[in-house]
Amino acid sequence: MRCFKEVRRSNMKTQDVNNTEIVQRTVVNGILLIVSILCIIPLLLVVSASFSDETAISEYGYRLIPKVWSLFAYKYVLSEPKQILQAYGVTALVTSIGTVISLLVSSLLAYTLSRQSFVLRKPLSFYVFFTMLFNGGIVPTYILVTQYLHLKNSIWALIIPYIVIPWFVLLLRSYFTQIPESLIESAKMEGAEELRIFFQIVIPLSLPAMATIGLFIILMYWNDWYLALMYVDTPRIYPLQYLLYSIMENINAISANPQTMGIALPGQTARMAIAVLATGPILFAFMFVQRFFVRGLTVGAVKG
Repeated sequence: MRCFKEVRRSNMKTQDVNNTEIVQRTVVNGILLIVSILCIIPLLLVVSASFSDETAISEYGYRLIPKVWSLFAYKYVLSEPKQILQAYGVTALVTSIGTVISLLVSSLLAYTLSRQSFVLRKPLSFYVFFTMLFNGGIVPTYILVTQYLHLKNSIWALIIPYIVIPWFVLLLRSYFTQIPESLIESAKMEGAEELRIFFQIVIPLSLPAMATIGLFIILMYWNDWYLALMYVDTPRIYPLQYLLYSIMENINAISANPQTMGIALPGQTARMAIAVLATGPILFAFMFVQRFFVRGLTVGAVKG
């Protein structure tokens, strides 16, 4: 009888623990659900505003469901579809080439800095870190790109300046240092060279970090318009972001001119349509690396 009571008491304690875990999990999931909804609502407002009438937004404000539906903003922004498609092509080309080269060079440099046996490991690490604090400035950089490298109005002017980002290199270095040194030494004993160790051992073990840094690089190239503003004057190689920026600047200039007050131009709606056109395609990139992204969020973390 006493054993039965102890078993029953133990089962009740286990049930209480399970109920507590269920309550805690429900509360956490509820909080995360609320945060997710709060993050999604601004995106829905942007999409809704892009399909709204300009006058309706001025009169009723932003709504999740447009008060008056209109495609005028998209018709205005896409008035020259050939130019938009060309800009998409330039951006896709720059993003793909730039991501591959930047990820390769950054990972090679980070792997070198992570090797304890590398003699110049500390000085080179300091040099990479120092560039995060100080740089040559706009004028010397412009002279270097245009006068010495001769990349003015070239597609490479949109790629080369972002090939090595010190912050990404340091993050990858921190991840590579977590790979057991004994594994690399074993590969060396088997006769493997450094490049073979890097591509056949280090890279497969670092896919979460590589995918996460790769996504950051993709976003950097896709959203960039500053390099085009500095080094590109030819419309045929305008990237998407800079083309949409130019369209928005033209709308603002025309709207600010008193002589064009009679012309109906989309202001807020065009701005939202530009945001949809610019951010929509990049969402697909996140879908391909989503399963690595969660594991790669701890890239560069320091174990206690």
